[in-house]
Amino acid sequence: MSSVPIEKYIGRRAEIIYQDSKGNFTKRRVSVYSVRNGKVRVLDWGKKSFRTLAKDRILSALPIVGRAV
Repeated sequence: MSSVPIEKYIGRRAEIIYQDSKGNFTKRRVSVYSVRNGKVRVLDWGKKSFRTLAKDRILSALPIVGRAV
């Protein structure tokens, strides 16, 4: 899998497409907190919890503009 340059979203909100370890695709609205050692720490607005995602499983990321989260 190719990796998206998610580092540019640190401190920002983004909508991501993520493939989990079972091969399922999900669209998530997140706030990106950190990227370290291939892991991305985010606040997942749908689950209302912090998550640690594998960086190489993030297939797409777009900024969320405005207040809609």
